[in-house]
Amino acid sequence: MTKMALKSTATYNIELIRSDLRPDRKTRKASCYRIPNVNAKYEGSPQNDVGMEKAPRKHGTPHPAEKAGVCRSDRNLLTNENQPSWFKEKFTLGHEGCGVVVGLGTDFPQESGFAINDIVAMCPVPGCGSLECEECSNDVPQLCLTGHRSGIGSDGFFSEYCVVDVRALAHVPAGVTPSQAAVATDAVTTAYHAIHRRGQITERDVVFLFGLGGLGFNALQVIQAIGAKVLVSDVKQQNLDEAARIGVKREDIVPVGKSIREWVQENGWAGKISVVADFVGMAQTFDDAQHIGQYARLMFTLPILNQSSLVRQAGRIVCVGTLNHENTVHMKLAIRKRLDIIFSYGGQTKDLREALDLIAKGVLNPMVTDGKLQDFPKVMRDLEAGKVQGRIALLFA
Repeated sequence: MTKMALKSTATYNIELIRSDLRPDRKTRKASCYRIPNVNAKYEGSPQNDVGMEKAPRKHGTPHPAEKAGVCRSDRNLLTNENQPSWFKEKFTLGHEGCGVVVGLGTDFPQESGFAINDIVAMCPVPGCGSLECEECSNDVPQLCLTGHRSGIGSDGFFSEYCVVDVRALAHVPAGVTPSQAAVATDAVTTAYHAIHRRGQITERDVVFLFGLGGLGFNALQVIQAIGAKVLVSDVKQQNLDEAARIGVKREDIVPVGKSIREWVQENGWAGKISVVADFVGMAQTFDDAQHIGQYARLMFTLPILNQSSLVRQAGRIVCVGTLNHENTVHMKLAIRKRLDIIFSYGGQTKDLREALDLIAKGVLNPMVTDGKLQDFPKVMRDLEAGKVQGRIALLFA
């Protein structure tokens, strides 16, 4: 396994924690949390304690963190009572990070292309990379059960230093800020993976997008970059205004409070929507997703389709949001329409690299504001209250 140490540009420093590397540093600051417990504790921890217990020592790199993004799933990680058995009782959160390389593992491969002082973004779950790993060998490393999962049951990026495997790293291109790079590791990469890899959306598609939050707003920009037609819905007017600001026509925006099915019918989109991208994941959005699309020709001839059956036949529903843990599949409707219901989770380092390149070119512009790591508890409360627009990147100060 290849590790390296990093020093972050935005929220945290990444560094291979060894006594001979930083002999002057006995402790490092980190935000540690016990689960289930929404009350985060900001504390100093022994240098070799936080975030290092499964660090890739030989091929990894230590990094001082510069910026770390805050995700709504951080709250879920704190409050969900039924967590996987491999979750630590106490661990450092943070699965979105950007840092500076400050050290290299003992067997770090020089051909990796990374070196001391490189500014890098870090994929939280790069996988173990083993050819014997079912997930990694089948190109789904984000589902790997063996490799380190930064901030997801194991120590992550809300810490001054961390160690990651070289497979997690992507160079941050010129013109990309540390805050943008940090949130790109999840908020952008997850959206990019869902739209490109899982949804396989092309310029020929008509896409209905539910949700313009931390992930959904990035998904919108990815869809626009592809050149597909996109229709959008959100419960917040400010998010819809932002969509209009970046080029979505007002006539392609569902007014807040308007019935989705009625709007689709009234605006002539019945039977024309090929993909629904659900970045909300509530019962209502998933229900609507199954009922909007290309079905106009058969609506009034088949009894089962007579209830506003509007995603097109053989359409695709890409599920990313998880606001409700359980939703209902309309079996007969979905079978007769031969819908593809596709679930997407996380992203991969290759997605991160491509996303960073699009940000550098100005094609994508993540909505992100800065904060301080000490403010994490308040940021979580604001997220829960719906007060946060886009993403917040925390600076380690």
